[in-house]
Amino acid sequence: MSTPEIQSVLSQMRQLAADAGGVSRSGFTDGRGGFAGELRASLERINGLQQAAGEQARAFQAGDPNVSLPQVMVDSQKASVAFEMGVQMRNRLVSAYKEIMNMQV
Repeated sequence: MSTPEIQSVLSQMRQLAADAGGVSRSGFTDGRGGFAGELRASLERINGLQQAAGEQARAFQAGDPNVSLPQVMVDSQKASVAFEMGVQMRNRLVSAYKEIMNMQV
């Protein structure tokens, strides 16, 4: 690929990113969220699931009659699966980052 072709492809990628995620051509977000916003929201959801599972477990251990063992176990498993998904997402992002950094331009 020649330099003009590379510049053309980069320009197209920037435009697609701007259209898809609220990122301006300068590379900064314009407040609509984008990838970083979605990533932050998903991490907050994972954190919320973990906190809810912990609160339910503490309530069950304290003898709260409104909390049953199956509820505690289901919420605990939801939090565990969500956390594992977050770890796998991080691993794939790091792998993609390393692959991009190893590309020769």
